[in-house]
Amino acid sequence: MSETAPIWVLADDRAGNVGQCLGVAEALGQPFVVKDIRYGRLGGLPNLLRGASLTGITADSAAVLTAPWPRVVIAAGRRTAPVARWIKRRSGALLVQIMDPGPGGRAEFDIIAVPSHDDCRLTGGLVLPITGAPHRVTPAKLAEAAEMWAPRFAHLPRPWVAVIVGGATRRRPFTPAMAAELGGRAADLATGGSLLVTTSRRTGAESEQALLAAIPQPNFIHRWGAAGDNPYFGFLALADALVVTGDSVSMACEACASPAPVYLFAPDGWVVAKHARLHAQLFTLGLARPLEAGTRLERWSHPPLNAATDIAAAIKARLT
Repeated sequence: MSETAPIWVLADDRAGNVGQCLGVAEALGQPFVVKDIRYGRLGGLPNLLRGASLTGITADSAAVLTAPWPRVVIAAGRRTAPVARWIKRRSGALLVQIMDPGPGGRAEFDIIAVPSHDDCRLTGGLVLPITGAPHRVTPAKLAEAAEMWAPRFAHLPRPWVAVIVGGATRRRPFTPAMAAELGGRAADLATGGSLLVTTSRRTGAESEQALLAAIPQPNFIHRWGAAGDNPYFGFLALADALVVTGDSVSMACEACASPAPVYLFAPDGWVVAKHARLHAQLFTLGLARPLEAGTRLERWSHPPLNAATDIAAAIKARLT
């Protein structure tokens, strides 16, 4: 990626936000460069105090924000907003923000892509409502993953049901009992076939153990932190159905980029309200179904979901 690329991606310490920005940049199909943003002791100040400035970021981060200036800046999350505004005042760049940048300076952003499940009250011509979150799952990446992983799964009987497990969040635990329930429901869904399972850092050792104890053989297991290649894209590319825990917006949306049936596991009262709103949208749009007790595997398909393409299209329209 050229340092003189006309597109800058502001990448801070929120990996999920960075992934969304990269998804949009990749969907544009043009050269881009990533500008790493790290925060100092003033990085937690409200944006109303930081203004359109580099206040709160480290000297190393500020040092790379120099001419030649970009034509487009893509950022996500409130803490990057003052930096994006500072760049615009020097370059006139088109500012693209994923999620509400917060009070103070909203009018300086040219496109604010707002996930509708956030229940954001912003209005105006600059607001672009999107379903879910943009991501980096594309047909080309899935095709590449399918070629790599198909031989590794070939010995397993079908259907292949992938189980993509998140876990506890700041507000909600993921208990061993819930994990065991997930394992049992997924096993029922894959009757006669195999489960392809991957866990995450948030799953927790006890819940991971309970999950795996509820899963019969044969299967393919990738534990969090295990050595070797990560099969995540292989699961998305090859599974006959996908089961995803409902604690992660990105996991749900990435699963819906696959043409396979998607089932969301979210027991009543487990997920926060905005996640529940996203699930309801995905169900209404026919992109996913709930994984309930007694759910049986059905063959159905849906169009791929990726808000990155919608945001990229809006950017191109503004540049023409």
